[in-house]
Amino acid sequence: MNAAAPQPKENMGAPLPRIDGRLKVTGQATYPADLPAANVAYGALATSSIARGRVTALHLDNARAVPGVLDIVTYGDMDAVDKPKFGNTAAASIAPLHDRKVFHDGQIIALVVAETFEAAEEAALLIRADYAEEKPSAGFDSPGATTVAAAGKSPMFKEDVKSGDFDAAYGAAPVRIDARYSTPTQHHNPIELFSTTAMWQGDQLTIHEPSQNVTGWKAELARQLKIDPGKVRIVSPYIGGAFGSKGPMTARTAIVAVAARRLGRPVRCVVSRMQAFGTQTYRAETRHRIRMGADKDGRITAFAHEGWEVTSRPDPYVVGGTSATGRMYDYGAVLTQVSLVQADRNTPGYMRSPPETPYVYALENAMDEMAVALAMDPVEFRRVNEPKAEPIGRKPFSSRSLMQCYDQAADAFGWAKRDAKVGSMHDGDWLIGMGCATAIYPTSSAPCAARVWLTVDGDVRVQSGSHEIGTGVRTVAGQMAAERLGVAMDRVSVEMGDSTLPPAPVSGGSISTASVCSAVLKACDAIRTKLFAAAIGEGGPLAGAHNEELDILDGKIIGKGGASAKVEDVLKTLRVGAIEEYAEYAPKGASPEALKKLYAGQPEFHGGEQDEDSVKYAFGAEFVEVRINRLTREIRVPRIVGAFAAGRIMNTRTARSQLMGGMIWGIGQALHEATEVDSRYARYVNRDLQDYLVPVNADIKDLQVILVPEIDREVNPAGVKGLGELGNVGTAAAVASAVYHATGKRIRDLPIRIEQLIA
Repeated sequence: MNAAAPQPKENMGAPLPRIDGRLKVTGQATYPADLPAANVAYGALATSSIARGRVTALHLDNARAVPGVLDIVTYGDMDAVDKPKFGNTAAASIAPLHDRKVFHDGQIIALVVAETFEAAEEAALLIRADYAEEKPSAGFDSPGATTVAAAGKSPMFKEDVKSGDFDAAYGAAPVRIDARYSTPTQHHNPIELFSTTAMWQGDQLTIHEPSQNVTGWKAELARQLKIDPGKVRIVSPYIGGAFGSKGPMTARTAIVAVAARRLGRPVRCVVSRMQAFGTQTYRAETRHRIRMGADKDGRITAFAHEGWEVTSRPDPYVVGGTSATGRMYDYGAVLTQVSLVQADRNTPGYMRSPPETPYVYALENAMDEMAVALAMDPVEFRRVNEPKAEPIGRKPFSSRSLMQCYDQAADAFGWAKRDAKVGSMHDGDWLIGMGCATAIYPTSSAPCAARVWLTVDGDVRVQSGSHEIGTGVRTVAGQMAAERLGVAMDRVSVEMGDSTLPPAPVSGGSISTASVCSAVLKACDAIRTKLFAAAIGEGGPLAGAHNEELDILDGKIIGKGGASAKVEDVLKTLRVGAIEEYAEYAPKGASPEALKKLYAGQPEFHGGEQDEDSVKYAFGAEFVEVRINRLTREIRVPRIVGAFAAGRIMNTRTARSQLMGGMIWGIGQALHEATEVDSRYARYVNRDLQDYLVPVNADIKDLQVILVPEIDREVNPAGVKGLGELGNVGTAAAVASAVYHATGKRIRDLPIRIEQLIA
């Protein structure tokens, strides 16, 4: 019997409030560093003041003399611990206390533990290091930096995509552009600081730390500490901002765990905002060259995208966005290449839509430049090059509603009122510019497990080791259960953020809603199957009915012609107080080892361009109005409209919030954010929120999100595409296009600042 019902015709879920909304706004939600811990000691990091060289001596006497200091963990104290393995669960292979070699500025050289946070911090500041210093390479154009091809160098990057004969097609194109773009280093600055609290009970270790990957961290930390993974528990019920920064585990976690074991009491280390710039990951700076050729009718015949990215010396972290940009439009011939520039910097990592944000910025700027060269409307230029299949493997898209997004966003924005002539629109001293750009993000999911109970009282309990990083996944998982089991949301409780729960993949790559909801759906449908079998079986209240005629609503199993039976009565016939189901979801195309890998903390991602049958992406179109003062060149963004198609929307309220946040971040990327690097010393300069600029309320005016209905039955059982990382992909390029439309200045390097418009 199959109890699964077809996907609802209504593809927009109810805008229900978050399950945990009240807890968060009243301060009752407990974040990892808020957890009360008896007899806790406090840790503070000491970090290097050079970017390359070797620590020849550490002077600890002044630090040890601070009243309340209990211990200092430094070189030699981590020798029994394995080094981290760079990958999806470990941020870097750099093991800072295993080797006195300094790979980057701000590298950990010691952890001080004291009775109070103030004593630990004071002592950490008193630690002095002697160095054998070497001249560092800060990044692009620095002497000593090494450039290597990403393909074949990093396991994170499969290949440089290509199709056809680019050189011939480009050489024959009557209209061509050849342009270079760049994006800067950007650092995560979540409201919640990075922290680790380690607690041992005998040989059992519990870590309270903001994490996007409790299952993966459990396995990785156990490997480093050489203990049974069953003796490690990672707890992270709420996260106050992550966006990739809390996905891979840093070296700090094992260091704090060792300190707690040495002391025999809990140790809590909260990293300062300034130290986070050197001890956590960041968005790597990138450079791009795009060559594009088109015929006079606007059809692209040749497209080449070359990218260069800064990474650390030890780790080949790759952004690698050409997989998406090479498939965006109907290009004809395609040629791409990604190169890594190895420098004396800490290893970069994931930041919201990691590959797409910098690479699509370059592509969409180039699209605007080509539209200008062709004297075509930018929207029409994209419409002309809308593909019937992706240009690399010629696979169809599972669904592609990009032009519907453009049509709805353009109408809401008033694009038809735009005067295409550069500098023609103004309001007093303010020049007005309008620009647009495409947003794209691959649709993926990963193996995931969930446990669901339905009780005789009509309550539903959902468990999954996923993470509430602010996206509302607790709420949408609850909605899926409520929908499938016919109960109101106030009867559903959802537990997440603990490695003792059924394993879930990392909360990244916009996979959480799709993966978790698919697992919850499977568990709920298994419950439905048992209920329906009991209801229609011999002696059941709906005996003789057919399975496909049944549904559950408001605590009742509804049959044909209005016949019904209470769920509680059916449960009584089963002589149980609740039905419990544990379900495992594996995406289509998953390997036979996929579920085993999930439990080992290394889940497979499936989707995007990887699947054999079709290419799976979510799409959006963003329109921006900028106003630039003709005298001061002050830049303002008074209006932004985005329309997005992302399959089934589980909750329109949380979806709008995610897309809105992404668009706001996109404005920040366009006009504010940049980590300044001192090229002489390879050191970060603006390591606090006073100097690291982000948008504030005054920077955000009229922002509209449009959810475009879309049904895609190929992506996963839930029909969800994922959109948390979609909204900020096109924003910066739309801003840059609008700046050109207003001023005639083509700013190719982010962020766009007043000084670039004055020159």
